[in-house]
Amino acid sequence: MHAVKVYEKVANQMQSMDIPVMAVSLTAIPRANTPVLLMVHWHGFDRQHDLKGIPSSALQLNEAWMAIEHLDDAMLQAAWQLGAWDLVREERRGCDTAGASDREMLECRQAFAQHPFEGADEDFMVSVAPDREDLMRLGARIGYVRWQFRPVKNGLWTDASDDDTLLSDGSRESPCPVMAKPAIGTRLCRTLYHLGHSSQIVLA
Repeated sequence: MHAVKVYEKVANQMQSMDIPVMAVSLTAIPRANTPVLLMVHWHGFDRQHDLKGIPSSALQLNEAWMAIEHLDDAMLQAAWQLGAWDLVREERRGCDTAGASDREMLECRQAFAQHPFEGADEDFMVSVAPDREDLMRLGARIGYVRWQFRPVKNGLWTDASDDDTLLSDGSRESPCPVMAKPAIGTRLCRTLYHLGHSSQIVLA
């Protein structure tokens, strides 16, 4: 039983939107039981508004969790069932830290679903996350953790995947066999969970 239902939320979003998904990401403050932000990034255009890109969806999840590994496991289950080749977890320091670069500040804002250009949030992200601003300020001060994967099922990568573990629709049967790893908590740490497998020989 997983306290944070990432897979179910993403599956519901996919069903309601019915357009391909580029990526799924999750951002959390490394403090137990704080809300987390789930983002689904769409690939599509709104033909009624001069082919503007479909805004990403940002959802606030308020379910209880006690450790980063619990969020790892929720994202692993979602990435596995949606056919992702891998899952990336990044532990980031706060961008208010002395010496933080402009790039770190930009990536922090993006991780909390804020567009880098003022006034552009409405076109960039459809947000149902009432605590997003407070979470971003806290993340800028103490750091944050972000996960991301690219789904094959209902995604852009169905035709490009040579993954032997996938079912015909690009999904996998649960549960995910890959175990969550403890957070390290350094100023910047990148953990890669490899999920897919291919037996095909690639010729250069």
